[in-house]
Amino acid sequence: MRIATWNVNSITARLPRLLAWLESSGTDVLCLQEAKVAAEQFPAEQLRELGYEAAVHATGRWNGVAVISRVGLEDVVRGLPGGPAYEGVEEPRAVSATCGPVRVWSVYVPNGREVAHAHYAYKLEWFEALRAAVAGDASGARPFAVMGDYNVAPTDDDVYDVAAFEGLTHVTPAERAALAALRGEGLTDVVPRPLKYDHPYTYWDYRQLCFPKNRGMRIDLVYGNEAFSSAVKDAYVDREERKGKGASDHAPVVVDLDV
Repeated sequence: MRIATWNVNSITARLPRLLAWLESSGTDVLCLQEAKVAAEQFPAEQLRELGYEAAVHATGRWNGVAVISRVGLEDVVRGLPGGPAYEGVEEPRAVSATCGPVRVWSVYVPNGREVAHAHYAYKLEWFEALRAAVAGDASGARPFAVMGDYNVAPTDDDVYDVAAFEGLTHVTPAERAALAALRGEGLTDVVPRPLKYDHPYTYWDYRQLCFPKNRGMRIDLVYGNEAFSSAVKDAYVDREERKGKGASDHAPVVVDLDV
């Protein structure tokens, strides 16, 4: 079984690449982030023509998540139970579903913007709500994973130059403590292998030639429980999908399971 996570940074802009990638990669389940469309604009019909169902949680031009599956789609939960609102709005940042033998969450963790910003406090509150919401599934016997854009680099090795991020979000002790608390519910960081260079970065900014210079970050993560992690046969960053015209600034993270 092949499962992946990919922040596509607008499914409208990325649709031709997404459809081609699904066909060529043989992916069974895709956790998708930053759809940037309302649910009624999501390209469900085009995906259905390829044999995929979609569970979508999206409301407009920002955020938006989905689980896309060709092996079944059941017990869908849209939204983060107990999650906080930001400026009175409950943003569409989480959706979960059972796909065949595996249950997955697709999550798009708030960015945080700046350490002193209200969005940073919201990010930490959101992480705590996520930890509480997944605790039951994480401790279960069924393969389970929380996959998506976490907007946190777990270690200093997960950024191209930690000094460049001094005082900025994505690397602060509080954010990394939130990741550790999530792992503490029985989840393991499934670290993919890079297809090039030494570190499996998943995101490269569009600016300043970051991708050609490999100035990246590993912020798209797969956190699996014991049943999931022990079934992993391979995991890699499909760096090829970050290349060329019209690419997202994130690459897919692909996990092969023996389940």
